[in-house]
Amino acid sequence: MTTDITNAATEAAPGPPGALLPDLAAPPAATTTLPGPAGPAAERRRSTSTVRRTDVFSAVGAAAASLALTWLFFTRLAPFSGGLGFVVCAYALFLALYALLVSYDEDGPTVRDRIASAIVHSLAVLLLVALGFVLVYTLWSGREALPHLNFFTQDMREAGPLDPLSVGGIRHAIVGTLIQIAIGLVLTVPAGLLCAVFLNEVPGRYARFVRTVVEAMTALPSIVAGLFVYATAILAVGLDKSGFAAALAISVMMLPIIIRASDVVIRLVPGTLREASYALGAPRWRTVWHVVLPTARSGLTTAVILGTARGVGETSPVLLTAGFTAVTNYQPFHNPMVSLPLAAFEFVQSPQPAMIARGFGTASVLVVLVLALFVAARVVGGRGPGELTRRGTHRRVVASRRDQERFARRAARSAGGRAEAGEVRTEALWRTARAGSATPAVRAAPGDPGEPGGPGEPGASTAPGASSVPTVPAAPGGPGEPGGPDTPRPPDTPATTDQDQEHPDQGTAQGVDGS
Repeated sequence: MTTDITNAATEAAPGPPGALLPDLAAPPAATTTLPGPAGPAAERRRSTSTVRRTDVFSAVGAAAASLALTWLFFTRLAPFSGGLGFVVCAYALFLALYALLVSYDEDGPTVRDRIASAIVHSLAVLLLVALGFVLVYTLWSGREALPHLNFFTQDMREAGPLDPLSVGGIRHAIVGTLIQIAIGLVLTVPAGLLCAVFLNEVPGRYARFVRTVVEAMTALPSIVAGLFVYATAILAVGLDKSGFAAALAISVMMLPIIIRASDVVIRLVPGTLREASYALGAPRWRTVWHVVLPTARSGLTTAVILGTARGVGETSPVLLTAGFTAVTNYQPFHNPMVSLPLAAFEFVQSPQPAMIARGFGTASVLVVLVLALFVAARVVGGRGPGELTRRGTHRRVVASRRDQERFARRAARSAGGRAEAGEVRTEALWRTARAGSATPAVRAAPGDPGEPGGPGEPGASTAPGASSVPTVPAAPGGPGEPGGPDTPRPPDTPATTDQDQEHPDQGTAQGVDGS
């Protein structure tokens, strides 16, 4: 039966005989799939922020709870009143509740750290709020005077307390401030930078004493500086109350600021730069001028700007030394001169609303000027010592390229000079060799004893009437002679010219008797 099934399948299957028969009746074999290696799990993105969600919830919850409890105490439970008491009580409750909420998730040191951080941030916010209030209040109070153009282009020569804001201005105060600050900078910038360099480059007992005095002068009250200049320059020397006297008083306040800030900046200059300069043989003054000061240029500029901002806002020294006037004075050595702080002080003393508005407008201009100076100091001082701006980096790159080209030209000239010197030296050696080979070898006369044809030679006879002049050898320039055209030259030796061959040593050989 099996043979019949096989024969039937063979007859039904197409193809050549002997081919394998497909197993049509067999079921498909069961396969088992093994699990492959698991791929790497996606890494969870880590947060680099120091503020967590739980911290935010704790701070917001503590603030809300403290406000609610304080309101409950002040309105329902206790007879408390007053805005200041409300703020103090709410802040104390906030700190207590915040510590309680943080303690549920953190340990003791972390709780203390969070409380200290909350206090520091609270003080920063308080200072920012106070500064913002001063700025906003000053600008808002001076809004009536600032829109008038005459406020910046006129002085108070023709304006009185009852005149409107369309008459008069603060031109005399602006001019006086600029002149006084310019004189103060001329006096303080060289002295301050020299003192800062002295404190860093010449250490010693005297330098420590000077640094102590500078730190003490930083906390000097401005009224003391004004009294000092008033007693020495006005009373003792006899100067009038003028812009120069006010500039002297302002310089006393600016000088310690510039010295202290410059001292800190020069300390940041790496000592390796100084050591490299000294290793190259540069003296101390050249090291300071070409290495230290250019490296600390941005920081020194910041120090000067900070000192300028300090001097612009001084009122007490100017009040005692400058006097007051309502006209513009361009002479700093004669007559009183007004500055912006002094003008604002005089304006707000008047009970008239127009004068008070002028005073707040002057204060607004002063505040904007000081803020601009501090912003400039921040922008300039944001770079570290030796860090260049984009323009400075471009100039440095251009200078480096010029130096590289100059060095390449110098190397090319040096290589050309060496090659030319080698050629000249080779030619000189070749001429010397030619001169040595061209020296004539004097032959013995044929009539000499022992020579062929001489008396001592057998068979030698002298014909009657024959000349006894010795035989002169061929010239060295002839063919086959040393130095002649057929003599090979060393390689890389230039061919000689006719002028080279007309050498005194290369002339016709002379005989023994000099003929």
